[in-house]
Amino acid sequence: MPRSDLNIARIRFGKIILIVAIFFAAYFLVFNFFTQISKPSVEVSSIENMDRTKISNNNFKLANNYLQKNKFGLWELYLEGSPYEIGVAGGKLTKELIEIQEEAFVEQINNLIPSPSYLKFLKHSIAWFNRDLDENIPLEYQQEIYGISKSVSNDYNFIALPYERMLNYHAAHDIGHALQSLMLVGCTSFGLNLNQTDSNLIIGRNFDFYINEKFAENKVVVFVKPESGYNFMSISWASMIGVVSGMNDQGLTVTLNAAKSDIPFKSATPISILAREILQYASNIEEAIAIAEKRNIFVSEQILIGSAKDNTAIVIEKSPTKMGIYKTTDNYIVSSNHFQSSAFANEENNLEYMAQSASVYREKRCVQLIENADSLNTKTAIEILRNKQGLNGKDIGIGNEKAMCQMISHHAVVFMPEQLKVWVSTPPYQLGDFVCYDLNDVFELEVIKNDTNSVIPADPFLTDSRWEIYRKYKELFKLIEISLDQDGDIINLEKSIKEMISLNPNYYRSYLLAADYFISTNEKEKAISNLEKALTCEFENTVTREMTEEKLMELRK
Repeated sequence: MPRSDLNIARIRFGKIILIVAIFFAAYFLVFNFFTQISKPSVEVSSIENMDRTKISNNNFKLANNYLQKNKFGLWELYLEGSPYEIGVAGGKLTKELIEIQEEAFVEQINNLIPSPSYLKFLKHSIAWFNRDLDENIPLEYQQEIYGISKSVSNDYNFIALPYERMLNYHAAHDIGHALQSLMLVGCTSFGLNLNQTDSNLIIGRNFDFYINEKFAENKVVVFVKPESGYNFMSISWASMIGVVSGMNDQGLTVTLNAAKSDIPFKSATPISILAREILQYASNIEEAIAIAEKRNIFVSEQILIGSAKDNTAIVIEKSPTKMGIYKTTDNYIVSSNHFQSSAFANEENNLEYMAQSASVYREKRCVQLIENADSLNTKTAIEILRNKQGLNGKDIGIGNEKAMCQMISHHAVVFMPEQLKVWVSTPPYQLGDFVCYDLNDVFELEVIKNDTNSVIPADPFLTDSRWEIYRKYKELFKLIEISLDQDGDIINLEKSIKEMISLNPNYYRSYLLAADYFISTNEKEKAISNLEKALTCEFENTVTREMTEEKLMELRK
């Protein structure tokens, strides 16, 4: 090539590089401009310059706020003041717990999405998706989250700065609901003794929101005395100011249940923030409905409201486009993961989910347990939450999503709204003791204490050999699953597979995993045998069953 032509080519190439550089610079300037989240304005408080005092191991105090761990393994947190003060105090008191929660959360994200390049893409996608998130969160809750963020580690600043991360984590519950195929959620709530006059209204719930075992280790029972609104308690985790299960001092309860959603394309108010607003500012069902109506959310959700003042419970069913109310004339109400109100009766998403998922089956099982109970009291409610069988007491395998107790619960809780009492489960899942709190005592005395005379003992499943059998089953299942995923040494796994199946013989997933192993070792007949056995079991959803049937047909060819 002549030197003049070479120079022209170099100039053209240089121009292309310059244009590309300008494009990317402009892109990042525009991206950063539109995704930048401003910190809320706050009033300076003396609590910012205070250090927490260590009273003893697992017991800290900051002004009138404190954190303590009870003998049952639950963290108990008392907070009061302005929104910003509550946030600052909560952050300082729970800073180590926040670090553990964030580590567990990020660890699970890395497990689900091991590709660094895709994670980077996802980071920018979420930043764009949530670019207006702060505008959909009331100022007081922005201030509270900002207060917490001041105690958050900088180790994860590659994701986002602390305040932005804390805001985005409050939408994690919604994203988990939207991605139900990841089996992050499958909650059930119910109300008993509706419309009675004996002050025995009961609300029970399993919060089956599963990240990983580490995420569920440090449950926090939070008692808040806010500057405005009603005093309330909730069961949560460090850094979470939203509510998934809670009751205020007016005897109003809020519990959240997922419903089938389309994948959202723009953020709105996180459902846990809406639930927090209802809990803090509603004293009855009418007020709860009014608050729910004024907020837009970005996933479909059910909010079961129990009310001491109304002596009943209803379900607010809400999607990004409309809202319905489900009531019943029975003395009980049940909410799993599908809508029941007339507003959503013929919605395609809802009908499809009802047909395919475990939701309707679990609702029927809950109703069956309620109707077969000799009496409806707190002990009965806890027995329902812990039930591990399918319809008519059928053994469907421990851990099956169609059972009330799926062995994944972050927590379970029972409220008695008219008496302002609450029973909270202790680890593991809903199997440990249920500890009782009286909100009258907590907020009058500003002291968190357990009613030791009202503790409901641990599930016998936990105290006999069945728990150890189940733990061994889970260990073997995970060992085999990891070996298959990593294409490791799978030669000597057949003995472990037989043992795994013997420990939980009625759970279909054991046979599916065994079939995958035998497919990998080219043992076709053994794979077919395990798929046939799986199909005699109770599947959690029709999609998995159909895929199993298709795989069996392929192997039989």
